[in-house]
Amino acid sequence: MDFDETPQEAAFRAECIEWLDANLPADGGGPRDQTAITISDPDVERAYVNRCKAWQRTKYDGGWGSITWPTEYGGKGLGGIQEGIFKEEEAKRVAATGVFAVGIGMAGPTIIAHGTDAQKERFLPAMLKGEEVWCQLFSEPVAGSDLGGLRTTAVRDGDEWVVNGQKVWTSGAQYSDWGILLTRTDPDQPKHRGITYFLVDMNTPGIEVRPLVQITGAAHFNEVFLSDVRIPHENILGGVNTGWGPIMTTLSNERALIGGSNARTRFNELVKLAQQTGTDRDLIIRQELAKTYTRMEILKYQGYRVRTAASRGELPGPESSTMKLAISLHFGEMGDLVMAMSGAAGMLHGDSARDEGRWQYEFLGQWASRIGGGTDNIQRNTIGDKVLGLPPDIRVDKGVPFRDIPS
Repeated sequence: MDFDETPQEAAFRAECIEWLDANLPADGGGPRDQTAITISDPDVERAYVNRCKAWQRTKYDGGWGSITWPTEYGGKGLGGIQEGIFKEEEAKRVAATGVFAVGIGMAGPTIIAHGTDAQKERFLPAMLKGEEVWCQLFSEPVAGSDLGGLRTTAVRDGDEWVVNGQKVWTSGAQYSDWGILLTRTDPDQPKHRGITYFLVDMNTPGIEVRPLVQITGAAHFNEVFLSDVRIPHENILGGVNTGWGPIMTTLSNERALIGGSNARTRFNELVKLAQQTGTDRDLIIRQELAKTYTRMEILKYQGYRVRTAASRGELPGPESSTMKLAISLHFGEMGDLVMAMSGAAGMLHGDSARDEGRWQYEFLGQWASRIGGGTDNIQRNTIGDKVLGLPPDIRVDKGVPFRDIPS
């Protein structure tokens, strides 16, 4: 493992700092923007989305729209280590960046890997310019962790496909222009086959977005109903009935995004909260702070290992598979800690609470990462099977046509 940057990496960091400092937006957004999933005021949300779009366009015009995308699609064509360096420096300066996580972070890489030339030409530049926001239409009421159990159907009608079904937990659907959509196109094949991956215009007739109000009071997630939605055949990504390959590309990018989000709260902020609440001399709180510091350092060193592998042109090892689970568990433990430090004041909300309720959101918002991108238990199954080589779960539905699986 390399703890020090190479001269080339240090030079790239200096280049990032120089450009960022010269191009900072007039209003990059306040601290609340860093947890935009908690925004409950529609006007605040619209302003946040507009700031994200403006900053993304600034990055694109400056040649920084994406660090890892190929140059022919507007990216820099560099590796994951350079992307990590840029994001580190960007996070120190600009808060309004979040609405492009699905598009640039997940849909874009999937289109690059599986899309046609026409699809790449149509969607990638608009994504990188900040013109179009994307959402992810994967999970369903009975097919979340078991994504292969999805039941939204698509039936071909000439040059179009007619889609009917329901999606749920769709982040940002209320302000998205396009979506990545999974459908069942052949129920006679086993559950992980017969699935087709579509790119869908969210303004298509028959799409209804209904907000889901969370425990935080925000409505970042939505349920989406699709009733006789017509999608052109050319909007299929990766071929008919072969959607599982693009799905895996999307999910691997999603878990990397979630696993890389450990900078949301820094340790010195937790120490400051303990001092403000008078719990910094509490022996149990001090123990929990020490544990939190240890977890943060472990996550940092896992990131170093991934970055070292990338800098050497190597594929990351099992540490990349465990980071998503590790950060999710860290958010849970940290949420409990900040509530313990807050005491009875932890029951307050909004303006009545310390730091405008930031720490209450820290506690309540942990479930977004612990459920999204695959639940903690699903991650454990994946690690046990793919990393540790343990026997996989017994599946009674393996090889069975989907239409024969009880619903």
